[in-house]
Amino acid sequence: MTQDVIRLSSLLEVMGELELYDITIIGGGPVGLFGAYYAGLRQMKTKIIDSLAELGGQVTALYPEKYIFDVAGLPKISGKELVKNLVEQASQYHPMVCLEERVQNVRKQGDLFIIATQKQQHASKVVILAMGVGAFSPKKLDRVDLEKYEGKSVFYFVKDKSIFKGKRLLIVGGGDSAFDWAMNLQEMAKEITLIHRRDQFRAHEDTIKKVFSSPVKIKLFYELKGIQGKDRIETAVIYDNRTRAEEILSVDMILVNIGFSANLGPIAEWGVPVEKNTIIVNEKMETGVPGIYAAGDVITHGGKLKLIATGFGEIAIAVNQGVHFVNPKLKAFPGHSSEMSPPPLAVKVA
Repeated sequence: MTQDVIRLSSLLEVMGELELYDITIIGGGPVGLFGAYYAGLRQMKTKIIDSLAELGGQVTALYPEKYIFDVAGLPKISGKELVKNLVEQASQYHPMVCLEERVQNVRKQGDLFIIATQKQQHASKVVILAMGVGAFSPKKLDRVDLEKYEGKSVFYFVKDKSIFKGKRLLIVGGGDSAFDWAMNLQEMAKEITLIHRRDQFRAHEDTIKKVFSSPVKIKLFYELKGIQGKDRIETAVIYDNRTRAEEILSVDMILVNIGFSANLGPIAEWGVPVEKNTIIVNEKMETGVPGIYAAGDVITHGGKLKLIATGFGEIAIAVNQGVHFVNPKLKAFPGHSSEMSPPPLAVKVA
């Protein structure tokens, strides 16, 4: 039997068990959801695979209550509202959604890709990687034992702002999350103190300016040394890392925002080029493996900016290039949406 016949026989065996999709997007965050909408707009049979229990990626998992200000056309929108709108937009074209599935392997079989998760296998003509930073976990303070208070009065992200109502809140950190929550929780918390170990920040200049001119108490060059309280935190000991002078604060809750550790898992084993925990792509969002594209925070290229706004543009490029890959007779340029026919049936997501 020739090698081509063997490959065809193996492919037919796989396809007898699996439903074939044109485009499969790995990652159900904002970028992946917009990609599913765009693939539907191009009449592609589309599937989303995500490891989490609900759509929305990091936005849903980490900051559903936080306002997002840099999405075009929306002066401000909460994370959960943005996800709701994106799900509604994508649902117009009925993509298949597979949740709580961790992709373990992507391999080429004939002209198709076989995607293996811990639950099942999927078959697709094109794969688009849009899993954000991959699996993530919050960084914790090494010198302070907060474990017994976690989930009760120590938090690393906010899913429900109401728990901070009337509370004395201490925020630890100097990045976007720390400053964003210092802004977002002012009307909810009784008082907010933000401490940061230095006088340089990794946050948007406008947000920094607003927080500094707000009632938030900001203490620079301060770090958390210890906490006191039986079941819940009652006081926190902070210290000036220049003079070692200590200060005791009365606090009810602590929000630790010092970053997250991310891991792309087995992606490097799939044949795509990886550099510093990101996937290298070109201007077409191609990974170097024909038929595998990538977009959003998971990628790197010469002009990369890790923003939702730029991720939307990248996934549109990836999808349209994928459409051309699926059917070379179809142009990558989709035309303008205002000139296209609307979907036959729009589905409103509750």
